[in-house]
Amino acid sequence: MEKQEELDILRHSASHLMAQAVKELYPGVKIAIGPSIENGFYYDFDYDPGFTEEDLKKIEERMMEIAKRDLPIVKKVVRKDDALEFFNKMGEVYKVELLQDIEDDEVTLYTQGDFTDLCRGPHVPSTAYIKAFKLLSLAGAYWKGNEKNKMLTRIYGTAFSDRESLERYLNFLEEVKKRDHRRLGKELDLFSISEEVGAGLVIYHPKGAILRYLLEDFERKEHLKRGYQFVYGPHILKLDMWKRSGHFENYRENMYFTKIDDVDYGIKPMNCLSHIMVYRSEIRSYRDLPLRYFELGTVNRHEKSGVLHGLLRVREFTQDDAHIFLRQDQLYEEIKNIIDFIRDTMKIFGFEYEMEISTRPEKFIGSLEDWDKAENILKDVLKGEGIPFDLNIGDGAFYGPKIDVKLKDAIGRKWQCATIQCDFALPERFDLYYVDHDGKRKKPVMLHRVILGALERFIGILIEHYGGKFPVWLSPVQVVLMNITEEQIEYVKRVYGRMVDEGLRVELDVRNEKLGLKIREGIVKKVPYMAISGKREMEKETLTVRMRDGEELKDIKVEDFIWRVKEDNRLRR
Repeated sequence: MEKQEELDILRHSASHLMAQAVKELYPGVKIAIGPSIENGFYYDFDYDPGFTEEDLKKIEERMMEIAKRDLPIVKKVVRKDDALEFFNKMGEVYKVELLQDIEDDEVTLYTQGDFTDLCRGPHVPSTAYIKAFKLLSLAGAYWKGNEKNKMLTRIYGTAFSDRESLERYLNFLEEVKKRDHRRLGKELDLFSISEEVGAGLVIYHPKGAILRYLLEDFERKEHLKRGYQFVYGPHILKLDMWKRSGHFENYRENMYFTKIDDVDYGIKPMNCLSHIMVYRSEIRSYRDLPLRYFELGTVNRHEKSGVLHGLLRVREFTQDDAHIFLRQDQLYEEIKNIIDFIRDTMKIFGFEYEMEISTRPEKFIGSLEDWDKAENILKDVLKGEGIPFDLNIGDGAFYGPKIDVKLKDAIGRKWQCATIQCDFALPERFDLYYVDHDGKRKKPVMLHRVILGALERFIGILIEHYGGKFPVWLSPVQVVLMNITEEQIEYVKRVYGRMVDEGLRVELDVRNEKLGLKIREGIVKKVPYMAISGKREMEKETLTVRMRDGEELKDIKVEDFIWRVKEDNRLRR
């Protein structure tokens, strides 16, 4: 396995190779930035009329040609003023702007052949080291990620030290493409996102709404079993509340605001403030704690257009949000209970997972003493339960550190969903207290936690994890009933009625179409069971069932088949 640092250097060098190829092929292009990223690299270009897929082939061929030239990649430290003069002369306006933001008197340039770029490096010794690469896609990207700036063209690529590793990764990408939740969501008629309605806003179609209902129903039952109480809060709260909580100071770039009767309001990006108000609604005793409030709460966050991605990154979403108010001496046990909840849930969906602790960020509220307590208790629980974890320094919420749970899907990708945040600060800001056994007022601690996270995101992950082949208990349609000729229509309608009465999610397909077409459509829609009746089945009051994996059950009695589907549903396989 290659070291990530070596791969990053290779990929960064590949981005320079691509920029050189682009400059040679399209002399009028202006170059912006070209970093290595998790699985490859990209470079942003200012070029009218833009690039096409055909251009990618040309660029890739030129990259191969340049690589074979074995051009030394030479580092040079120069005065910032000299670099400004050089890039001004070249007309590279984006490099000039980057230089103007640099405070140092000296900068580094890297040159290969007649191509020079502003870069910290490091790089491979020569272009000949860059042997196994592939350009993957085109996208739009605002300069510096700011929507007010010009839209540039971003070319993505990847690179490895050998052809075999590259081929493995390209095969992986093909599998990712097959599982893309946006394509499957349309194919399975689950949801749509329309620019006419608004970017990042999800419309659930009937089958997608059933899938969401099933997840929500599962969540409600699991939370009731664990002692949570259901609450609901409004979508807008007065701006003063958000100022008091620290959200306005630390999170306002992610919020939407409105004004009603000359009073400023914030549209909620989180559900915590309403739950705090429930706690404050009466005097609490130490005997009442822990109090667990749960809400399937819809929130809105201001996300930049460039980061929106199907269901995985949206502007409005619903979280399985809970806030637990408790005494400090209850923290270990309660955090352990949440981890057990996460473990049980991920087992049902078939996810492996890893955990990491995110520590105090630069912008935070509360005292350093409380932050240390919160970070230590999170570490103590994971260590005490024998759970390995990584540290993510400086990435905690502004009000407290957190445990983040990274799911691992069927093809090895990692997704962040569940989180447990330990908060001493908001109880302090909202004067929360309970009356302790000695009659004195004490400050509770607040745990913020989600199990699935944003339902939209989790549904997107599930679609890709299962490749659209949901287990029976989650399938929007569990059975499609089909006839072969008109003679069986009344029979399959009676069977349909029995299945509906038994609580199965079943569709009836009695169209005047060939059976092969109906079966093919059922396969495309990834329905677990296609139940068929011809003359023989009607006379014997049975069904022939074709399962999604190709297995067939011939002449199965209707009641036996209903039992089988209900058993699959109960087992949550």
